[in-house]
Formats: sequence, structure tokens, C-alpha cells
Amino acid sequence: MRTKFPVDCQSGPLEKSFKLTRVGVTGVKKPVMVRRGGKDHFLVAEIDVFVNLPSTQRGSHMSRNVEVINEMIDSSVRLKVKSLEQLAANICKTLLERHDYASNAEVRMTADYFIEKKPDGGKKSLEVYKLMAKARATREDGLMKQVGVEVQGMTVCPCAMETAFMKLEQEVPELKMIEGKVPTISHNQRNRTALMIEVPEQVDIEADDLIEIVESSLSSPTFGVLKRADEANVVIEAHRNPRFVEDVVRDILGKLLRKYRRLGDSVHVTVRSESEESIHKHNAFAERDTTLGELRGK
Repeated sequence: MRTKFPVDCQSGPLEKSFKLTRVGVTGVKKPVMVRRGGKDHFLVAEIDVFVNLPSTQRGSHMSRNVEVINEMIDSSVRLKVKSLEQLAANICKTLLERHDYASNAEVRMTADYFIEKKPDGGKKSLEVYKLMAKARATREDGLMKQVGVEVQGMTVCPCAMETAFMKLEQEVPELKMIEGKVPTISHNQRNRTALMIEVPEQVDIEADDLIEIVESSLSSPTFGVLKRADEANVVIEAHRNPRFVEDVVRDILGKLLRKYRRLGDSVHVTVRSESEESIHKHNAFAERDTTLGELRGK
């Protein structure tokens, strides 16, 4: 009768096998306490963690991943980390300590984040945004972290606005008198735009600033609570600011250059915008994956 646990199957040797890029656990949900700007933010984060696996080892020790997550989460609740990406960095470094066979580790985290906002003259409501954090570490090159946000808003199609005006102008010539003064009809889109910035561990980026950059690049923000007058204001302002997804991405890139003049040329940036079309069965999409140096023309 077997009285001892079996040998460590994961560490069993392999011959003529293949190395694996990522092995780990996904979809771990944990409460996180972040202290930012003197305020405590309670978040429910979804966490994915990975290490690489050499060709000589059969499996990764999955339980170590969950143990590391639990330890770092407990520490964040007690000590209140300053950001989601810093927590991801702490987990990432500890993963390499626990998996001595791994040469790199990666952590991805997402969480819903609420900010109290209101339309001009309207009622306040808690608006939801998504925070995204990522950390990757290698034994040779150290650690880099990413901070990002995903924002929902509204875009208005400039092309449909122009062609609709031209068609209506043929039917109602008097419309020519208001051209450029009063916005005309177009089709609207619910837009989701994501922005990610990768920086060294010692550099901090404020997520609220990224949300502001993205939201101000859309035709209009959207709100959970809108009374009739507020709805009219949002629709009018959006139609005064029609945007393609290409416009959204380019506007964000320009604002990043102005906001982060002091960041180095090697800082990596990804901007991704997708609008759910209202008159098509497909969506419109635009993306730029680049560095600040490339954007600066260096």
C-alpha cells in the first residue's frame, strides 16, 4: 500500500521534446486594494500568470502560481499597492523566484474601474472603465510593465454626415445656409478604444490620465444616466465632432506625445479602436503599435 505521495511528475525529465513559451493559470479572480492619490480603490481583478517551460521538463508547478497570487494579493490588501501594474510586477518577479527552471515570466491583469462623472448640467453616475496591466520579466533583461485602459464612448461617421447633407441639400436648398453652423445627421457607433503603454518598473503612469486622453479623442463620452436634455446635448456635441476610428487613434497618439514628452523613445505604445457600426453588419477598426521614438520621427 502506497503511504507516500508520488514523485514530482512535473519535474520528470524529457528527451527530444519541445520548449513551451507560456505555461500557467488563467482567469484567477481576486480582490485588490489600490491606494492612488490618497484614495483607496477596491478592485476585482482577473489574473493570468505564465512562465516559460524548457524542453527538458514535463510540466510547470501550477500550484506555485496560485500560491504566489494569493501571497501578493494578501500583501496588497494589507499594504495597499499603488497600482494594478505594480502588483502585476510584484507577482511577476516572485514567479521567477519560485520557478527556478523558468527564464521568463508574464502576468496579465484586468479590472473594472469606476469614476463618477456627469454630462454638463446633468446627473452624476458611476461610469465604468477597464484597467489593464501587464508585467513581463526575464532573468537577463529585468522587468517591464504595461498600464492600459479600455474606454467605451461614441463616434459619429463623418462620411455619412457629408453625403447625407449633400443629398438633403438637393431636396431642401435652404440647408446650404446652415452648413458649418448646425451639425447634420449621420449614423452613430458605440466605440471601444484601448490604450496600452509599456514602461520600466520605476516609471509610473496615471490610469486616469489615459482615460482622459482616450475619452477626449472620441466624438463624445457616453453616460449611464441621461435625461432628455442631456441626451440632446450628447447627440449634438457628438455630431459636432464626427470621427473615424482612424481619427480616434491618431488623436490619441498626438496627445500621448504632448503629455509624455519626458518619456524615452523606447517606450512602447499600442492604441486600438473599434466602432460597432449601426448601418453595417461589420465593425470599423484601426490600430497603431509603435514606440514614442518612432512617433517622434527618430
